Amino acid sequence: MPAPEPLPLPDAAAAHDIPHLLTAHGCWYPSVDPGGRHVAFICDRTGVPQLWTGPVDGADAQLLDSDPDPVIEVSWSPDGRWIAYTIAPEGGEHTRVLCVRPDGTGRRILAGAEPGSSAHLGCWRHDGSALAVTVAEPSPSADETDVDAAPTRADAGTAVSSHPPGWAARDGRAVLLGGPPAGTVARPAAVRAGGPGAGDDRTAPDGSAPLTLSTYLVDPESETAPVFLASERGAATLRVCDVSRDGRLALLRRGPRARREALVVRTDDLRITCAVPVADGDPWIGGFSPDGRTLWLRSDHDREFAALYAVRLDPRGMRQELTVAAERADCGLELLVLGHDGRSATLSWNVRGVSELEILALTPDTGAASSAPGTRDAPLPAVHGSSRAVPLPHEVVTRIAPAHDPDSPIVALSGSQRRPGVWWLPQGTALRTPWSSRDEDVAPGSRTTPVRPVAMRPVARDGLTLGGWYYRAPGRSPGEPAPCVIHLHGGPEEQERPEFNPVYHELLGRGLDVFAPDVRGSSGYGRSYVDADLGRGRFAAIDDVADCAAHVVLAGLADPRRLAVMGRSYGGYLTMASLVWHPDLFRTGVAVCGMSDFATFFAGTEPWIAQSAAHKYGHPERDRDLLRSLSPMSRVDALRAPVLAVHGEHDTNVPPGESEQFVRAAREHGVEAELLVLHHEGHDFRRADNRRLFRRTAADWIERRLGV
Repeated sequence: MPAPEPLPLPDAAAAHDIPHLLTAHGCWYPSVDPGGRHVAFICDRTGVPQLWTGPVDGADAQLLDSDPDPVIEVSWSPDGRWIAYTIAPEGGEHTRVLCVRPDGTGRRILAGAEPGSSAHLGCWRHDGSALAVTVAEPSPSADETDVDAAPTRADAGTAVSSHPPGWAARDGRAVLLGGPPAGTVARPAAVRAGGPGAGDDRTAPDGSAPLTLSTYLVDPESETAPVFLASERGAATLRVCDVSRDGRLALLRRGPRARREALVVRTDDLRITCAVPVADGDPWIGGFSPDGRTLWLRSDHDREFAALYAVRLDPRGMRQELTVAAERADCGLELLVLGHDGRSATLSWNVRGVSELEILALTPDTGAASSAPGTRDAPLPAVHGSSRAVPLPHEVVTRIAPAHDPDSPIVALSGSQRRPGVWWLPQGTALRTPWSSRDEDVAPGSRTTPVRPVAMRPVARDGLTLGGWYYRAPGRSPGEPAPCVIHLHGGPEEQERPEFNPVYHELLGRGLDVFAPDVRGSSGYGRSYVDADLGRGRFAAIDDVADCAAHVVLAGLADPRRLAVMGRSYGGYLTMASLVWHPDLFRTGVAVCGMSDFATFFAGTEPWIAQSAAHKYGHPERDRDLLRSLSPMSRVDALRAPVLAVHGEHDTNVPPGESEQFVRAAREHGVEAELLVLHHEGHDFRRADNRRLFRRTAADWIERRLGV
């Protein structure tokens, strides 16, 4: 891979012709400059998520890249010279990594510009001299690769709990449809035109050659060729999370969801010296202490809830000792960010869907401290160090950006009463950045104010306690059963959080209640809950939807004659499944980017999506019968309720054909069905005009059929 050559992209330092700035906009994914006074962030105030910068205490925000392709990741270099960011051309899943000077000049593409490739951000080296990137490339043929077997992860312990009864037989490990054996890396000498590979002839689900994920350290100045770190053919994920200050060790996250691992790789000989299971969720799993002898990780290794682990390493990067450094009894560590000096960490705990923030002093010992006293969960006895709880003005922390002062972090917050915004927390005082939306601007021109939801705990028919949040339409009498939309999140491992959702606000403004449950398979309730939908357990997850509907009906909240079901991604699949498994329960459904047939889904999805999906849903060959029986298309003749399907035209995660075939089959069976295709969108809808079209179309569809 040669040194990146700057492309002739126009600079973005001058003012741009923006016809209309949105008042109700969101700001998220902050990254702070070395001085801690300026923030790079993503903002959709022009209608598209784009790269902006602004001072923490001033309103003078600057747009750095006016191209219409959505921005999804941002990272300011430690030396302050560059801001790196990831864009999604046409809103799709094939992304690129670019960088730009803080004044908007020098914009260039670093990775992902080649046809058929994709790239994601990794970490910066601590001196700012190089940026780690992950590039997905077509795999070379077997004779073009050279594999070096590295130490296995035998010392890492058991990665996950056992599968529930009824799960299809398998070997207990992640199902990689085309990956190399554990603990292998490709040698840099083997790099050819297609990139380094891992010497495995297995194919992707659709019969094509799997992609290879390769990680490099790239010099944004384009003066030196990228330095190769690691590669895996047919991998689900591979991201560089940290490089030790002396450059000897790199921390990588690899593996499909529910089977993530932290790998320590020596940069001189590319050997994997340590492997530890880590938690799903945020990809930034941890980092090294300043001397490189302690590795701090967010992990659910051998436990229900993720905690902070301290891993002691010897001078060659081999694991010596693993200790729990901070934990809570019944909630998990969701976000972990180390301070710039490596001697403090900011932790965000997920307490039944609501975030609690603390700043923890790290020590060179193998243990640090338990959770801060005075929080809702009873803390465990402290081991070493000190911690301080930080009050939050809104319910959910979505990202933490360490600042120069470890006691003044920058955080992205969201909540039921506000749009996503960036807040500065000096010494625990919450200050909204002036360029973030004000709370009073959360829904301009609307007849209703945002609704604060109420937590609910339905019980499934098999006795499992579920979770979720109920939103009551404004003006509804307490004892009046309401038309209600059961809204299902994606993942399946996502979790419903008390955040402002414009779709909910639209529905509530039409007089529709919303119940957003966490059926089995959701995160936030422990690993056993996440694994409870594996294999034949997915039939129980489908029944959970019906049980949640029954719960709100029996509670006197919802009218049993006016129920609708709606969801996106996995929630779209669950919507279609609920309509065909419980055909008389719902009056209508809105399925967004959902899978209708697992066989066609595996044949059409991105290879790295297939790696994770195979563990979660089943292997497309070995579990073919199970997947067929779980597919809504196998029962579409039972469909009775009208259905609206919505899809992004560039979705390669769940291809649009999944919605097309379900709508076509519904019509063939005489059921009313429509398909809305959103242009310039992928699996996530990022443009304001498309999001508005989607939510209004969906609300119109449901409102007419529920007779509101």
